[in-house]
Amino acid sequence: MKRLRAGLLLVATTLVTSVLVHQPAAEAAGPAPHYVMTAFTNSSESNMYVYDSANATNFTLVRGNAYTPPSGLIRDPSVIRHTDGYYYIVYTTGWTGNTIGFARSADYTTWTFLRNVTVGLNGSTGSTWAPEWFRDSDGSVHVIFSASTTGTGGQFRPYRITATDSTLSAWTSPAPLGIPANYIDSFVVKVGGTYHNFLKNETTKYVEHATATSLNGPWQFVGTGNWAGWGSGLEGPALVQLPDGRWRIYFDQYGNHRYYYADSSNLSTFGAKVELAGLSGTARHFTVLRENSGDSTAVPTGARSLRSGNATDRYVRHRHNLAYVEPVGTATDRSDATFTIGAGLANAACYSFQSVNFPGYYLRHNNMRLVLARDDGSAVFRGDATFCGRAGLAGGGTTSFESFNFPGRYLRHYNYEMRLDLRTGDATFAGDASFTVTTPLA
Repeated sequence: MKRLRAGLLLVATTLVTSVLVHQPAAEAAGPAPHYVMTAFTNSSESNMYVYDSANATNFTLVRGNAYTPPSGLIRDPSVIRHTDGYYYIVYTTGWTGNTIGFARSADYTTWTFLRNVTVGLNGSTGSTWAPEWFRDSDGSVHVIFSASTTGTGGQFRPYRITATDSTLSAWTSPAPLGIPANYIDSFVVKVGGTYHNFLKNETTKYVEHATATSLNGPWQFVGTGNWAGWGSGLEGPALVQLPDGRWRIYFDQYGNHRYYYADSSNLSTFGAKVELAGLSGTARHFTVLRENSGDSTAVPTGARSLRSGNATDRYVRHRHNLAYVEPVGTATDRSDATFTIGAGLANAACYSFQSVNFPGYYLRHNNMRLVLARDDGSAVFRGDATFCGRAGLAGGGTTSFESFNFPGRYLRHYNYEMRLDLRTGDATFAGDASFTVTTPLA
């Protein structure tokens, strides 16, 4: 990046500062929801695609071909965020067989194969399909899958395995869920003391609804046939809860290669199905994971500078397109350490940091390093350049900034280089990830 002429730089900086420095702080906002979705597509059963969204409706491709297993297929990938901070997927490895596959990622874009787990149920002609994560209210982690002992044309039933260690590497033997034969694609959520199971009736091809007070049943079907008015030929139901408490169910109309969603306030009655713009005709059998970034901490907007919370003689600044915390002395240093804080490019409840001396350039993370880059208009850039305010991890009136599109990762300095790192519980991280928002240095 070439420097602007000093005279023009001073004029531009003065004008921007005079306009923005007196802007009020943004209104405090609650946590900003962020949704991650993993899918296979009509074009590939061997590559997983990752999408994200700020509203659970409009999804943007984050990475195509994000994961290819070492062998077999990757149909029906289900995603969870575990207590160790990693994302895990579980998926269908083949049309026939008795295994399900597991992979892990620190950032949901780069995945590492972990293992195929043999569930010990099917013979060589059996089929094991559509594994789905379910975390119970007691913290236990389960995978619910559908299996037939006689192959693709057999009578499927839902089963579950339960993790017996915190690394999700050891599992119990399969246990039947207690659902009658010829049901598949079982997706379970729990509200209060009630388990809700949405699953496909393989005989009628309707998505039906059953409830129970135990994960092992007995299950009572409370919605059968065309109970919701969505019609037949549906599969792959998956649910996510929205910030206002409503539930959204997604499902695949596989015969027509269309995807839909419908909303409910109580899981008993749903609205009409709505075609999912941008994904319908492309994505297949996916799940959606909602995470929240930030809290109710309001961040002052306008031209501002960020002083390190634990290296108080240093400020966040850009230098040669990279971000550091450094002492500031010269006029150039002070300009490089001044940013226009405004509504987040990806979510207005969060914040983005635009360079004052290079308008149109924003702080964004790139391979977890904080850089200064020109806004290219892409959804990926907007997500990478959006950070949500939280009460400072180190206290003392400081503010911390959580990534919008990688919840759980925070802006922090390490060896005085600004990075995006997964939060740890130690005091050093808390200090490195805390900042004081000050009046502008330039």
